[in-house]
Amino acid sequence: MIRDAQEGDSLQICQIYNYYIENSAATFEEQRVEQCTMAKRIASIQTSLPWLVYEEAGEILGYAYVSPWKERSAYRFAVESSIYIANSAAGRGIGKRLYQALLERLADYPISTVIAGITLPNPASIVLHERMGFNKVAEFERVGFKFGNWMNVGYWQRQIKTEEQLNHLSNRD
Repeated sequence: MIRDAQEGDSLQICQIYNYYIENSAATFEEQRVEQCTMAKRIASIQTSLPWLVYEEAGEILGYAYVSPWKERSAYRFAVESSIYIANSAAGRGIGKRLYQALLERLADYPISTVIAGITLPNPASIVLHERMGFNKVAEFERVGFKFGNWMNVGYWQRQIKTEEQLNHLSNRD
């Protein structure tokens, strides 16, 4: 089941995310996140944007959300997506289902484009994003340093509104 995240989900979301902090370059955070910090992050995002979880038999197996791309007002129609799947649930299609639900939900928001940053190499994430209609638009070299290694980050982008919808957004504003 895919649903909006709730405050009570923060512990399981932390467990998923902290695995990646400790074992992967998928995130550049290097210190474990506490449950109270995650609960604040979720609440902050949900004031204006969606944060979804994939739940199965009471267990959170993945989550996805978007956050503002940048603070400057001209970026107000762009968001950055984040998606994490429990390591034990990888390869089961949960990421695709979460992303589909997230993108469908964004149709109701004044959002024109979704941007995803991917630490490279990460073939599974690249395949997921490209299957979801994202295109690679940039790669920054050696912008992250984790586990004693310099890492590149690629950016993938997907337009989620038509040109007509974009014009409507900009005229409405």
